[in-house]
Amino acid sequence: MILLLISQSDIVTILIIVVVFFSILLVLGVRKSYKLKKENERLDKISEEMARAEEKYKDFTDGHMYGGN
Repeated sequence: MILLLISQSDIVTILIIVVVFFSILLVLGVRKSYKLKKENERLDKISEEMARAEEKYKDFTDGHMYGGN
């Protein structure tokens, strides 16, 4: 006679717990990825704005008697 140490319902319960656990991890990972993508886009926009501001900047010390000769 074969003795079953774990019943079929126990296996199903364990599998459901594992699936729920990894589903939660997957959802948290996707959420974090989305947040990082939005943050990266925001930083890219700030970087572009700063680059445009630097292009408009004129060094006011050129020709000044205290430097920039």
